[in-house]
Amino acid sequence: MRKPLKIGQKEYKFKKDAITHYRKILNSYEFNQSLNTTDFKDLMSLLDYDYVCYVIENEDELIDETEDEDIDELREFLYSNTPSNELIILDIKIAKVQFNTKCFELFYKDGSSEYISYLMIINNAKYTPEKQFNVACRNAIHKDIRKVKQKFFDDNSIKGQVKCQETGLMSKWIELTVDHRQPNTFSIIVDRFKEVNAIDLVLIEYTSNDQNHIIFKDENLTEKFRKYHMDKASLRIVRTECNSSRTGLARLKRTSKDLTIQ
Repeated sequence: MRKPLKIGQKEYKFKKDAITHYRKILNSYEFNQSLNTTDFKDLMSLLDYDYVCYVIENEDELIDETEDEDIDELREFLYSNTPSNELIILDIKIAKVQFNTKCFELFYKDGSSEYISYLMIINNAKYTPEKQFNVACRNAIHKDIRKVKQKFFDDNSIKGQVKCQETGLMSKWIELTVDHRQPNTFSIIVDRFKEVNAIDLVLIEYTSNDQNHIIFKDENLTEKFRKYHMDKASLRIVRTECNSSRTGLARLKRTSKDLTIQ
């Protein structure tokens, strides 16, 4: 018989039931509102269940610039920064994070605060230095990727639609994604960057910007990766449902149709 998931004094038959409960709490408040006593206790119980803290990106925006094999992982992961268990939580509010996404924010007695993800805690996802490095790399090129997509629309839009570079179908902005053409997928570019620069992931330090993006503390490292990515990435604007495995794309040389970051 399946053992129920117990968080605090509440039991959930399935993990999805617990996720639904905490999602309902999150969505029942406006930005910057404090949780009522009942919901506050439920969140405290969740923290006791497994104290791991993360920020969540907006899923639609992630899909907009993420390859298929990375989407599921990045939907649940952005940032980990677990504070001391001795910190006293005075308040929990609903914060506005990247792309107007809602997130729980903990406020501590010492004046500090941080964001948590109920999904990460319930799913008990494991933090790794490699994941954190990859996310910081994505955020380093975020503006560049958006710029490529915007320029493609500016140059080719007909009544708010452009042709998918793979299928040829006229498509709206939300139906398209910026894809790294094989063999230089984003993951490959990051891996090669780490090798070429002998990156020791344990030594890398991070911070967050005004949009709550996790970024490298060393701005020089951010610019170094941006330049490396510009040199290596061959990009296409394709429909989101297109398969990342494409015949005839395993070529190292760019073609005239490939988009580059200017």
